[in-house]
Amino acid sequence: MARNKALFSRYRELDEVGVNLTPLIDVVFVVLIMFIVVAPILELDRVLLATGNKGPTTHPLTLQEKSSLTIHVHNDDTIWFNERLVDIPQLTLCLKEARALNPGGRLQLMHDKRAMFGTYQSVKNVAEAVGFEEMDVILKPT
Repeated sequence: MARNKALFSRYRELDEVGVNLTPLIDVVFVVLIMFIVVAPILELDRVLLATGNKGPTTHPLTLQEKSSLTIHVHNDDTIWFNERLVDIPQLTLCLKEARALNPGGRLQLMHDKRAMFGTYQSVKNVAEAVGFEEMDVILKPT
């Protein structure tokens, strides 16, 4: 009997040595549930892209070469508004004047692919702050 008690106590000690994963699993489930609940609430800024045509277009789009509101961003991140070098504060003033003179005008942004995305974002933010609702982004075909 004493021998059975010793074996029983030894097995009991081995059972208690294991790691209890229940709290870890509980925490993982709580975090997962939080992601499931919070994900639909998040607002994401989405850009809808047009689907490309697989065949030749029947009516090609034309570019207005002499638009009254053109912004060029060159590969060195310089910003040119109507063939005049400007920085962001000057661009704000120029766009305010252009908006006052031509309220229905549409901006055309010609952005070099080697220029930084931050420059595009700054130009877009200025255009939105001034009140332009649409802007054509024109990429040179390669």
